[in-house]
Amino acid sequence: MTPAPIDALGLVAGTFTTIAFVPQIVRIVKVRHADDLSWWTFGTFAFGVALWLAYGLHLDAAPIIVANVVTLALALVILILKWRYRAGGGHEAPQPARRPRP
Repeated sequence: MTPAPIDALGLVAGTFTTIAFVPQIVRIVKVRHADDLSWWTFGTFAFGVALWLAYGLHLDAAPIIVANVVTLALALVILILKWRYRAGGGHEAPQPARRPRP
């Protein structure tokens, strides 16, 4: 294959793997918590994406660079939202008032 179709394939693949995080961000904002997400998972993921970005920059490979810049931004948004809505952080969703038991 010539470089142009391979680059197009890389951009399409990068687009799909990147937009996969958008519904997670929407959900976190909607429910105002991210307790079910692991710091370790998203932290190591963001670090790995940063390494992929460095690799793409070294190769001057636009599909790798573009996909990983956006993916890293989305992963960082998730980490920031997780921190913002952490338990006891003051930004969690208001809880409905409990009725006293008879």
